Amino acid sequence: MNASEGLLAIIPARGGSKGLPGKNIRPFIGLPLIAHSILLAQACAEVERIVVSTDAPEIADVARKFGAEVPFMRPAELAQDETPLWPVLRHTLEEIESRDGRQFEFVLLLDPTTPCRLPIDVVQAFHRLRAKSSADGIIGISEPDFSPIWHSVIERDGWMTDLISEGSNYHRRQDVPVVYRVNGTLYIWRTEFMRREKFEWRKRGKHLMYEVADFSAISVDTREEFERAELFVKAGMVRLPWLSEHEIPGQVHPN
Repeated sequence: MNASEGLLAIIPARGGSKGLPGKNIRPFIGLPLIAHSILLAQACAEVERIVVSTDAPEIADVARKFGAEVPFMRPAELAQDETPLWPVLRHTLEEIESRDGRQFEFVLLLDPTTPCRLPIDVVQAFHRLRAKSSADGIIGISEPDFSPIWHSVIERDGWMTDLISEGSNYHRRQDVPVVYRVNGTLYIWRTEFMRREKFEWRKRGKHLMYEVADFSAISVDTREEFERAELFVKAGMVRLPWLSEHEIPGQVHPN
């Protein structure tokens, strides 16, 4: 099998969403939600191929319409509510490489529910990972609005206790250590790592962090999140380059 330095973009889009049925093709700023991830990948010159993994024919049709490949349908056993994403990515990579008779060096995961990410972040993250040969991957992160160090849980006996035992040691916001959350904007891995690790990635390997602005990390898993994210775009707070030549429905223009 021939080797390649190419970057393969994988967009996972299962058809059976319970929280918001049909969300992956639900209109977001006039386009199906999944189209934004496809157009983002097309705007990144480093991306060699864009493949959508889905079990739903209607999602496959929309993906192809916007220029992505759907060379096979996702098996039913990898399209259940409880199916982790990692085996879905490994299956897609293995299928593509087997069919092509070549290997990719990197995989970019683009979750359709983060439609406001920007091409420059993907490109810069990719180059940072490629330049660090000892790193297995790079993950999009951002600071949370409220530090989990001060979060609490309710024990079985009903009493409140700190989620993190050190939380009570900090009395001022300025003293709390900076923490980050994985925000879902981008994940890039070396395929060597993906082939080696069959079940888990967060507890294994060496990962770089790429900080992404909050407005690009908006996640849309509910109707309310959809509406809030659309308001940000229409107000010009988020500028998606693939919409620059089109009138955005409901956009507010400055006087």
